Amino acid sequence: MEDNNEKTTIEIPKKFNPATQKYEPDLEALEKKVEEIKKEKNHSKEVETRKKEIEAQEEKIRETEKKHPKSVDKKGEGGFGLIIFMMLIALLIASLWDKMPAIKNSVHYILDPSSGFLLNWNLNIGMLIVVFVITLLTTIVQKYGTNQEALKELKKEQKEISQQMKEFKAHPEKLIELQKKQFKLIPKQMKLSMRAIAYTAIPFILFFRWFGDYFIEAEKLAGEPVKLWLGMSWFLFYLLFAIVFGAILRKWWDVV
Repeated sequence: MEDNNEKTTIEIPKKFNPATQKYEPDLEALEKKVEEIKKEKNHSKEVETRKKEIEAQEEKIRETEKKHPKSVDKKGEGGFGLIIFMMLIALLIASLWDKMPAIKNSVHYILDPSSGFLLNWNLNIGMLIVVFVITLLTTIVQKYGTNQEALKELKKEQKEISQQMKEFKAHPEKLIELQKKQFKLIPKQMKLSMRAIAYTAIPFILFFRWFGDYFIEAEKLAGEPVKLWLGMSWFLFYLLFAIVFGAILRKWWDVV
């Protein structure tokens, strides 16, 4: 049998024929053997094709990293340093909220007549508007403050590697190689996507401290715990609707 200029020798199976009292070629067994060989060769071709596709994708990632240096894991480029620093500053400000009246009073001076006005007008609807505005601003920061093109490439690569892992289940060595590649992409994706925290960490902390002050004061005036729709606390209300609004806005603006 000849396939792609390669010759394969097949040992013809035989079976005993009682009628002729001779061993004759077993055509059925031969046909099965030919089919098995064809399947093996087709599988080898598929593996080779997938290997070439993986190599092409790796080259594409290298080209993306050259175009977008921030996605490369280098000191000062796409690292966690700035993010951690800004989070520490935000936590420091939060801890000084009651110790430094200047911080607290400045935030109340800005938010009392804006967000406070909306909450005083209608607690549930006002809170809904405030949450939407905050989520809108953070989505804009995520879209324009991060390298969306590089993030999309990394997300696409993660998806393709996951698909390849399903196809190479029967090849442990290749599966381990793909898993290593997948793990290497995770920190890069986190560094890029979390970069927006550097711009929003401090405003977020200040807003949440203001929320806390507002609802503590509201409970003192009401003489009982203040609840929003379905008996939710302000934090649970914020978290739930921030997730809903965030999902809608990200899909609308194609934000990763």
